[in-house]
Amino acid sequence: MEKTIDEAKQGETLILEQKENNSKKLFIESYGCAMNFSDSEIVASILNEQGYNTTDKLEDADLVLVNTCSIRDKAEQTVRKRLQKYNAVKRINPKMKVGVLGCMAERLKTKFLEEEKIVDLVVGPDAYKDLPNLLAEVEDGHDAINVILSKDETYGDISPVRLNTNGVSALVSITRGCDNMCTFCVVPFTRGRERSRDPQSIIEEVNDLWNKGYKEITLLGQNVDSYLWYGGGLKKDFIKATDMQKATAVDFSKLLQICAEAQPTMRIRFSTSNPQDMSLDVIKMMAKYNNICNHIHLPVQSGSNRILKEMNRLHTREEYFTLIDNIRRILPECSISQDMIAGFPTETEEDHQDTLSLMQYVKYNFGFMYMYSERPGTLAERKLEDDVPEATKKRRLTEIVQLQRDLGEIQIKKYINTEVEVLIERESKKSNEQWSGKTSQNIVAVFPKENYKVGDLVKVTVLDCTTATLIGEAVDLSKK
Repeated sequence: MEKTIDEAKQGETLILEQKENNSKKLFIESYGCAMNFSDSEIVASILNEQGYNTTDKLEDADLVLVNTCSIRDKAEQTVRKRLQKYNAVKRINPKMKVGVLGCMAERLKTKFLEEEKIVDLVVGPDAYKDLPNLLAEVEDGHDAINVILSKDETYGDISPVRLNTNGVSALVSITRGCDNMCTFCVVPFTRGRERSRDPQSIIEEVNDLWNKGYKEITLLGQNVDSYLWYGGGLKKDFIKATDMQKATAVDFSKLLQICAEAQPTMRIRFSTSNPQDMSLDVIKMMAKYNNICNHIHLPVQSGSNRILKEMNRLHTREEYFTLIDNIRRILPECSISQDMIAGFPTETEEDHQDTLSLMQYVKYNFGFMYMYSERPGTLAERKLEDDVPEATKKRRLTEIVQLQRDLGEIQIKKYINTEVEVLIERESKKSNEQWSGKTSQNIVAVFPKENYKVGDLVKVTVLDCTTATLIGEAVDLSKK
């Protein structure tokens, strides 16, 4: 189940339920992380109240928005190519307005208006509530921009509509921003400081999703394990909190407990974790509640202590192993996935071998692997020379991907002749006679439809597998 980050889901056009009296059409496209897809739901909700229904036809749109990613140069170039496509359509429909949202908007700011003449508005991740005012400026013939990062905006008061939903799984944002300042990462500069959302608003959203028929949620943030609610404010200001605020504070393990108990038959996932912030309490909470899924995405980025230090990852290889050992001990059925960077500045062959040996130790189920890409404004770009040759980066990435393929195949074959519980999400892409869904371990499984339907939790006996998919049949409970 290995894949590079470039193979992850990108460029999804998002559609929501139409409002009968809305006369304008919005085409919104998202790239990058799950947070961008979640943010697009917020944007669509705001604009839905401003008279916009979404459309999947670019040519019909009055407003085109692209929600962007800055994690790699290739992601930004993809967006620029899409803007060329929009430009071709705008020549036919000159009244169409084009806006750029997300991390590229925050990173480039006014440069976007200068470099891409097609763009009418530029809106950063914390300024979406200002969209009605910005659109009014555009209608008056002015370019519009708002990329001010907020210290407290979480959009907790907005009820997101669900875009292109399967009606089964939904994203629930719990934190925004990041304080970790990894030297390769633009997120602290494009999304600001860490702040957590009021747990009451999170539970209200979870309960609302359950009432609407959703069976699974993913608690979402750049670093969910740093979640901390003590009445508001930035996480870094917790030291100034009152004794009462500290005594009643809700951390991530407590939030997991609240969600698990609020809807005990709803599956709960979370992403993404940071090794330096994940606590034993979180692992124990996962073990305590059956509805918290047995999968942890635990990016490590490198297996070399020297490179981890250069990356400003505030953990060592040995500390990461201790965390993995605790997960294996407390959650023996838990799957673990990774993010890995090949060719970080100054990386030697010995450092690369440390990465391979770390992978051998952990035996990841799957992962996201990519070559280092220098990002403007990061500490690595300012302080470190991108000195690993491109050919060396590619060769090291190939070795990492091949090892992950081998490890993933070993791990997935362990499920043959076992029973797994699968939440049906959709029809299989390869057969209209099979359902497709995911196990608690976030592994795709397919099986004959029989009399089941989307949203059902089904016990499945695994008979075979591919490198990424379990193949089985529903357990005949009448014979048990």
